[in-house]
Parts: sequence; C-alpha cells; structure tokens
Amino acid sequence: MKPHLLLIDALNLIRRIYAVDVNQKHHSDEQMIQTCSARVAHACKKLLNTTNATHAIAVFDGDRSWRYHFYKDYKHSRAPMPQTLKDALLHFKNAIEETGIVVFEPINDEADDIIATLASKAASNNISNTVVSTDKGFLPHLGDYITVYDYFKKQYLDKNSIKERFGVEQTKLIDFWALAGDKTNDIPGIKGIGTKSAQQLINNYESIEHALEDESLSPSIHKKLDAGMDMYVISKQLVSLRTDINLGFSLKQLRLN
Repeated sequence: MKPHLLLIDALNLIRRIYAVDVNQKHHSDEQMIQTCSARVAHACKKLLNTTNATHAIAVFDGDRSWRYHFYKDYKHSRAPMPQTLKDALLHFKNAIEETGIVVFEPINDEADDIIATLASKAASNNISNTVVSTDKGFLPHLGDYITVYDYFKKQYLDKNSIKERFGVEQTKLIDFWALAGDKTNDIPGIKGIGTKSAQQLINNYESIEHALEDESLSPSIHKKLDAGMDMYVISKQLVSLRTDINLGFSLKQLRLN
C-alpha cells in the first residue's frame, strides 16, 4: 500500500463544527463540548477512510507566530476564540488522539505553516498527501502530490474551481492576494487596488514589474502600484506559507497503527 499522509487543520475543523453545535439545545456547556468532541472524532475517522491514509497528523496553532511580529495589524479584527471552546481544547485533542491521529501543537508557529512544510516535504519525496481545511491559503500548494479537501462540502478543490472562484490561475494566487489584500486576515494589499483591478493585472502581465513598465497602463493604476510596492512586498510575505520549518519529527512517527 502506497503511503498517504493526512494533514488536518485542527482548529479549522473544530471551530466549524463548534459553530453549529453551540447553537443546538444542550443541558450544559459540558454536554455541548462532549457532543462536539465526538463529532470532531467522527469527522477524523471519516477522513481516514476517505483518504485511505497511512499516516496522519492534526495540527493546532501555536502562540503568536512571526506574522504578528512582522505586521502589527495581522488578524487584528478577527473575533477571539470563544472562551468555552478555548477552555475545552484538551478534550478535542484527546478525542482526536483516540482515533490514532497524532496531535501536534507548535510553540509559536501557525498550523498553516506547519502543514505546508509537511505537505511540501512529503511531496518532495513523492508521497501523496491531503490537506483538510477550508483555508484558502493552502490552494497555491496544490500539485501532483498535494490535494486540498473541504470536509464540509465533501469535495476536493482543483485548479478549475480556483479559477472560477478567484478569477486567476492557481499559480498566481499569492500575487493576487498581495495586490488585492485579504480582509479575512487583515492583510492590506495595495491601497486602491480592488479585486477586479488585481485580476486584470494578474491576467494581463507576467509580473507587477512588467505592468509598471507598460506605458499604456492606466496612470491611476500606475500611481497606485508605484506608491504601494512596499505594502505589496509585505502582503506577499504574509500570504505565503512557509515550507521550511524545522519540525523535530519524521514521517515514520505519524504512521497509523
């Protein structure tokens, strides 16, 4: 059996399931957490079966990552995790571990960077892997060995669906977000460059440098690009997932029993 690595964005899965369960009738918060933990474990079991995984890991976020230090407004408008959920994370970790999946919580790194590193390292060794998340940040990494699966829509994301959703090719997503910004994570992009302008620039030019060299480019757009290059560079770094983190463990340690 060929090895296949399952990479679960743990908080992405948990918070989506919690958001549904918290609105259901329960006798107590404790009962709600127990029900929600069981649903998360059930989801993990289904994912193991769906992907035919031989190795698996569920990654949580560490404390404030490098992005918070690099750009002070990163995710500043995002609502904090509900305290009830925050206090119960150990229950969820235990529930996931009981399915045989390794749970990993880094000290400072974000789950996205850890997952991207694992996916990239596995792919470089010709090992297929599935990232389970609704976070669009993983989409630039789709490739021959890396797939992205939306558990809630029960579908694998592909390059055609990405083009339909964002209006640019999958390989151009990072440049697109660096131009237009990303409100979800408070990534600024270039001031005055919206989604449509960013799509046109991405689709019409090989790079932003080529756009700036084009004498037929709208003077208004040229001015915005020229003035916003610093924020473009910052935004591009923020939306790019790291694939070079020193993990301290090997693929062998993620094998399912």
